[in-house]
This record gives sequence, structure tokens and C-alpha cells, in this order.
Amino acid sequence: MLQLTRPLANMLYRRNTLFLLLLLTPPLLWFGVVYLGSLFSLLWQSFYTFDSFSMSVTPDLTLENYRSLFDATNLDIILRTLTMAVSVTLATAVIGFPIAYYMTRYGSHAEKGFFYVAVMLPMWASYIVKTYAWTVILSQEGILYWLVNHLGLLSLLNATLAIPSIGGNTLATSNLGRFIVFTYIWLPFMILPIQAALERVPSNLLQASSDLGAKPAQTFRKILLPLVFPGVVAGSIFTFSLTLGDYIIPQLIGPSGLFIGTMVYTMQGSIGNMPLAAAFTVVPIVLIFIYLALAKRMGAFDAF
Repeated sequence: MLQLTRPLANMLYRRNTLFLLLLLTPPLLWFGVVYLGSLFSLLWQSFYTFDSFSMSVTPDLTLENYRSLFDATNLDIILRTLTMAVSVTLATAVIGFPIAYYMTRYGSHAEKGFFYVAVMLPMWASYIVKTYAWTVILSQEGILYWLVNHLGLLSLLNATLAIPSIGGNTLATSNLGRFIVFTYIWLPFMILPIQAALERVPSNLLQASSDLGAKPAQTFRKILLPLVFPGVVAGSIFTFSLTLGDYIIPQLIGPSGLFIGTMVYTMQGSIGNMPLAAAFTVVPIVLIFIYLALAKRMGAFDAF
């Protein structure tokens, strides 16, 4: 056996191109056949025709599914999902930046370890279990209502829930509650890229800015934020795309009203309209491609 492997190893050592080809062929086949193959199959089916009378799909190609995306009802679903994705992305950036900054600049070695575990701990639990837990937390008998009531803020919360398109009967059945859960679930995906970007900023650069007379706000706006911004954009790629495609949280938290993910589930699972479900699936793909193009222009990938 050794007599056979040594000549083979010597040959691969001399022919780097062949060695690289053998090394990359399995993952490229997996990526090309399984991932891209299924993706193109999905895109192709978005041009099929759904016969609502016989509830069957025929391979007659049409653009009707894409045209129906611009109907008032479907366009409302797309805009509702897009608004939530943008809101969650902004909220996670605002909440995640101070946490990442403290971890990087002020945390001792032990505190950094604690924060890393604290940030990643929710990711070790089941996604569905966390979402169900939030349905209890946000209910009127939950801990959040108990805390708000003891702080004397219940009237303020009820006034907030009375705002159309934000509120609802309770937090558990409101868009505000849905937004809170989305922000909680995807927050770690924002903190970690920002923290990685902050680690690359030299401390003496901030000290030099202070020595030259810049105020903390000026140092943040003109030095720190431009250097860390690629990390913020990198984190936003995760929070934006994950919110766009999620369908479990919109089903369990918040008022009735479909999101893109729940619409795909309904069309494909309940109605059997696979072409329209596939057309809806193209929407987040297009949005994320546009977002990635903008992120690349802003240097987001340099943060990795």
C-alpha cells in the first residue's frame, strides 16, 4: 500500500494543478449539482402555469406569476417583509454596536469570554423553542407585561399598541412584538462581525484623535465609524437576508398577515401553486443580490 501511495503523492506534489482539481471537484460538484441545480430548477418552475380550476401545474411557460407579484395584495406582502427586514437590521446595528464596542475596548480577557458565550448562547438553543418561548414572554400574563406594569409604563405600552401597523391587541399579536423577536433572534449575527471589525481598529488611532483635540463624538463619526462600517454592513447581510426568508416567526408572533416566507409556504404547501411560490422565492433572491452588490461597493467583505 505504501509503495502505491508514495508515487501518487510525489506525482500530486509535482502537479499542483491536478492536486487542486482533485481537491475542489467534490465540493464544486456538490455546489453545482445540489445547490445551483435545485436553485435553477426552482427558478424554471416559476415560469410554469398553475391551473386554478384543476389545481394542477402544467409546463406551459408564462410570465403571469411574475406579473401577479405586482398585484396589490402580493405587493403589500413584499413591502411588509422588506420593511420588517430593514427595521430589524437597523435595530440590531444600534443595539449590537455598543455591546461589540464594550467587548473589544473595555472587556478583560475573562469578560470577553463571558460576552462571547452570552452572545452565542441563544444560538445553541432550538430556533423554534426560542420563538415559542417568546410567545409566552409577550403574552399578557408574561414577564414583559409584568415588568412594564411594575414600572408604571402600561398606559404607554397600550398607547403604542394602539398605533396602526405597529400595534395590536397584545404584544404577542402585534408587529412590535414580532419586531422584538426578530431583533432578539438575529442580534448575534450583527454583534460578531462588528466585534471582528472593531478588533482591527488600532487603539492608538483613537488615542491620537483624542490627543489632537477631537471630541468623542467627532472621533466616533470621523474615525471609528468609517473603519467599522464594513463590519456593520457585513452583519446586516445576515440580519437582512434571514428576516426576509423567515416564515416561523411571522406564523407564531404578531397579527395575521403573510410575509414572503409564509406566502411561499402557503402557496406550495396548502394550495399547491408551486409556480407562484417559486416566483415569490425569487423576490428575496433579487433583493439580496442587490443588497450584496451595494455591500460590496461599501467594502463589507473586507471585514472578514
